[in-house]
Amino acid sequence: MLARRVGVLEHRVMRIPELREASDIKGTRELKGVPRTYIPMKNAVFYSLGAAYAEEKGSGCLMGGHNADDMRVFDDTSEEFFSSLQEAFRAGSARLRRNGLKILRPLKGMTKVEVVKTASKLGVPLELTWSCHLSGKEHCWQCEGCKARLRAFREAGVADPLFSKKV
Repeated sequence: MLARRVGVLEHRVMRIPELREASDIKGTRELKGVPRTYIPMKNAVFYSLGAAYAEEKGSGCLMGGHNADDMRVFDDTSEEFFSSLQEAFRAGSARLRRNGLKILRPLKGMTKVEVVKTASKLGVPLELTWSCHLSGKEHCWQCEGCKARLRAFREAGVADPLFSKKV
């Protein structure tokens, strides 16, 4: 719905059922210190699919919505990670190299609160955004993603259109 609302010309849904959260993986002692919802190398997988699509379509950029808060928690949202990944994609594809593929992350210097404030000012359809770590038709409002969303909207002074519908 969000893609349609903002005029995305082609939208593909790719199912990746084998990815598991750290809390679902047996023997993950070495993953201590990461949130239970961390999915090992998730961004490498997602951006690789994006790079394959970019190569197919002849695109010169991939866009990501990672913010500064993400970069404090997840190694696969760091500058070093994306710089290396961009170079790997260019090295692995003559077409992406020719197109000068760039991985753009316009929100990387913003906190979640700043993202909510900016999105609200720009008229982003926040009612179509998803923050919950559980699957379903509605947010659970109990998981870390929902709690972070509630905090960000509250601190930004913006009414969350999803939470308002719930109450």
